[in-house]
Amino acid sequence: MTDGDKIRSYRVLKVWQRAMEAADKVLDMVENGPLAQKYRLAGQIEASSASVPANIAEGHELGTRRQYLKHLYYARGSLAETRTFLEMFQKRNYFDAATARAAWSDYNEVGKMLNTLITRLEQGMDDTDAPDPNT
Repeated sequence: MTDGDKIRSYRVLKVWQRAMEAADKVLDMVENGPLAQKYRLAGQIEASSASVPANIAEGHELGTRRQYLKHLYYARGSLAETRTFLEMFQKRNYFDAATARAAWSDYNEVGKMLNTLITRLEQGMDDTDAPDPNT
């Protein structure tokens, strides 16, 4: 990235903003529903949903494209984990179907935005900058 292309703060990234909104909705769902009594399960979805924007922010602040991409991949994994918990918990009636669908839709949107960002960053790399999939 050139200095002109560099985004100074992760807070201006639309994907980070949407991930924060989606995580906040999940936290509300946990606090205000029957899952609040299932502490271990509640903690898992709270952690995975919060991890999406946290990894976007952390990767951005590390300063290299390689580290940024690595953390965007982590964010994508946490997003998949969150969607899995949403589906699992809805099937067990911890969330009503409409609430779960809305959260699922939010995370689908965040996923598309994340994939777009990853693709754009990958396209700007040569082979020496590409993340090592083994690290």
